[in-house]
Amino acid sequence: MNFLQRLFWPPNPETEPDNMSGNVEPGSIKITNMNLCSLPPGLHIGKYSDLGQVRERNEDSFYIVASTMNTNYGEEPFGIFIVADGMGGHEKGDIASSVAANTTANALLTEIYLPILTNNHNTNSDRPINEALVAAVEQANVAVQKSAPEGGTTLTAAMVMGNSAYIAHIGDTRAYLFNKDGLKQITEDHSLAQRLKATGQATPEQIAQIENVLYRAIGQSSSIEVDTHFQYLPPGNSLLLCSDGLWKGIDDDGVIQETLNKTSSPQEACEKLVAIANNNGGDDNITIIIISIGGEA
Repeated sequence: MNFLQRLFWPPNPETEPDNMSGNVEPGSIKITNMNLCSLPPGLHIGKYSDLGQVRERNEDSFYIVASTMNTNYGEEPFGIFIVADGMGGHEKGDIASSVAANTTANALLTEIYLPILTNNHNTNSDRPINEALVAAVEQANVAVQKSAPEGGTTLTAAMVMGNSAYIAHIGDTRAYLFNKDGLKQITEDHSLAQRLKATGQATPEQIAQIENVLYRAIGQSSSIEVDTHFQYLPPGNSLLLCSDGLWKGIDDDGVIQETLNKTSSPQEACEKLVAIANNNGGDDNITIIIISIGGEA
């Protein structure tokens, strides 16, 4: 296990979720009448990964690093959050998702976070963050091809710095934005079904038959195309990352939004959403991370 993994203890997606839902010790403060849009100041995090009701093993992986950094504006949150979904039907999907998540996180820690930590702003390159994200996912693609030649995985990674989120995406894991105005999908699925649906070139029955066919994924070719997004995250906003077992298992963004509106912490929201997907059949592994930015002090 390398230094960065030992330092930040990336969680095992097959274990039960712990009680960490933010930067406040569980049980130290009791908060009532809260929702995700009105949390105390700070970075609040929830996560959950579940086998589901059908699959024999969990091929999803997630990786979380959460910290703070000192800037000219005071202490600001810093975090790396990744959800990867090993592709069903491919051998070594669980290895592919784990390798992709760890490699992407380690690349971002090395190029961006450690120079901040050591005040060494000349380490590596000064390339834009979106380019660093793409390079990290490209490293993950090489690592997956070496470690799991028959494997493949999707991946959505978000790096939060202050009130900014930088997102890299490939496949059909998703990133959503949630605030008082509602729920908005940030990423676009790289699936044949989504492409045909957008162009109106197929019937619903035909789309249902190809809903799991992806035209972009990690580990499937020597070169990949990675989408990047910038998202402003002011206080009262939340970022939700999930595997397709969550959004397909619920299949209604209105239900997701309603659940987020009625929960008082990211961890509670994660657990309730996974329970809904499981109650709907739990046909796939289900993984979710929610990152909420608390209100102004």
